[in-house]
Amino acid sequence: MNLDLTNKNALVCGSTQGIGKASAKQLARMGANITLVARNEEKLKQVLTELSVSQEQSHKYIVADFKNPEDLKHKISSEQKVYHILINNTGGPAGGPVFTASLEEFTDAFAQHLKCNHVLVQSVAPGMKNEGYGRIINIISTSVKQPLNGLGVSNTIRGAVANWSKTMANELGEFGITVNNVLPGATATERLNEIIENKANKTGKSIEEVANLMKKEVPAKRFAQPEEVANAVAFLASEAASYINGINVPVDGGRTKSL
Repeated sequence: MNLDLTNKNALVCGSTQGIGKASAKQLARMGANITLVARNEEKLKQVLTELSVSQEQSHKYIVADFKNPEDLKHKISSEQKVYHILINNTGGPAGGPVFTASLEEFTDAFAQHLKCNHVLVQSVAPGMKNEGYGRIINIISTSVKQPLNGLGVSNTIRGAVANWSKTMANELGEFGITVNNVLPGATATERLNEIIENKANKTGKSIEEVANLMKKEVPAKRFAQPEEVANAVAFLASEAASYINGINVPVDGGRTKSL
């Protein structure tokens, strides 16, 4: 099985922590040249030092805020570089019921997720077409298969991104470009810590009690590590996944109740 990514260039978003960082590190271990994208330059510099250069890769970073799609578009479009791999990943919307969500919450989440993903794909797809190799992988959520309580805006926007992705897969498949979604379940990241803390505050339970209740919902009885999600991302980015296109891949320990 060919999992080698030597001479492949990967653009990895939200790569200073969690799943994004783990994905960048895994792709680098497989030989890819990594361009990190996030808004915190100090954290970007730190992650840059953690990336493998065992195959003499060249890594770099771009400082960009996904709250500003036009600025992101300008920065990516000015890059005179062909990217073979795009990992679309950014922090999820704040929790809360969908009924009480403001219009601004939907607008902001739509911009950060769908609009930024679209800007990035439009920027990198021409190069992928010329190379006859493209892997676009969107980190979304299992909520596209089973909405999660208390994450109303997130459930809504994630569903939009999933359908955008499937449509894009249909349009780009003939050019050797695949578009797939990785759906993490409860993963040990800063976002999960925030969700647990919010639930604890609302219910009066301790953080440990809330975490244990969440783990009981998972057949594996534990949270995922970011590296476990990154492994799925890395496989989809490889040559070995060349005929896998337009699908959702849950990495959730079996929590999602639908197939």
